[in-house]
Amino acid sequence: MALKPFLLNEWRQLARVNRSDRPWEMPVAAALASGLPIFIGAAYGELGLGLAGSLGGLVFLHLPATRLAHRMAWLMACAFGMGCSYALGLLGHLVPPLVVPLLMLITVLVTMVCRFYAAPPPGSLFFVMAAAIGAYSPVHGRDAILQVGAVALGTVLAVAIAFFYSLHIVSRHGVPAPSAPAQPGFDHVVVDSVMIGGFVGLSLVAAHALQLDRPYWVPVSCLAIIQGASLRAAWTRQVQRTLGTALGLLVFLGIVQLPLGPWTVAAVVTALTLVIETLVVRHYGLAAVFITPLALLLAEAGQGFVAAPQPLMQARLMDTVVGSTLGLVGAACLHSPRIRAAVGAGLRRLLPEGPPR
Repeated sequence: MALKPFLLNEWRQLARVNRSDRPWEMPVAAALASGLPIFIGAAYGELGLGLAGSLGGLVFLHLPATRLAHRMAWLMACAFGMGCSYALGLLGHLVPPLVVPLLMLITVLVTMVCRFYAAPPPGSLFFVMAAAIGAYSPVHGRDAILQVGAVALGTVLAVAIAFFYSLHIVSRHGVPAPSAPAQPGFDHVVVDSVMIGGFVGLSLVAAHALQLDRPYWVPVSCLAIIQGASLRAAWTRQVQRTLGTALGLLVFLGIVQLPLGPWTVAAVVTALTLVIETLVVRHYGLAAVFITPLALLLAEAGQGFVAAPQPLMQARLMDTVVGSTLGLVGAACLHSPRIRAAVGAGLRRLLPEGPPR
């Protein structure tokens, strides 16, 4: 029967473990960039600001494997983008009708930049995640300004950690060989980015239409899937993310049985980041098991979920299913030559005509 070879092939795709070329110091430095802001916040009795700083610390994961000057220039640009994304997300929170168009705009612009400069994964994911969390953060006025400042300081700390990490890595392994310069085309940079932004916005509209409790996880899940290099990769990641999220909720349920004070939250976030960055290049599904509790802690630890975690877990699973499904539909459209050609033709008509010859 044809079904058996198909299922065996699917299992091989889902269970395949990749080799990792990351030095062991990279996950350690990433864990420090995410965990240290929470330890600082715990020391000053400001867990919420520490979590915001930890969100900014995720910018460390955009550190490229290039020469030192380029590493730091690119990471500082990413730090600026992370702070702006979160601030614009908070603006959407203050003016709710702007949430969907702002998230679409941020997704399109950041994806364009990442594709133009051939940025490796995670690409635009964390920028959109920061904007989505900001858009649904329960803060107003002065507290909103403090949150933006905490995210910005978290990115500064991550850049500092990246600098010393890069000095160590370059001195140990030498300067990496330069890669071939990117040759981005209009379709790859503009058409793909507009389509991705459109589906991210559509996913948020769907989340509101379904009246989901925490709609910000839907566009993040959608973007994580639609960014796949191929439709095959998007399908594999969709299955891995859904299964990984379901198992990750069990890990989260175990974590909330701990006495989750500020210091415990800081230690758990640091440990989870270390595990994720060790696993993610090897197997995305295994990493998703730990990404789920990490994401829930970063977004919700300051909002008193420990007494009743079950509603939060149900909301997270529903958000992931809805977002991943729309992301897979978006990936099918993104990799359809007919749809891409139609969208590309429409976008080219918007371009200004060149000067007369």
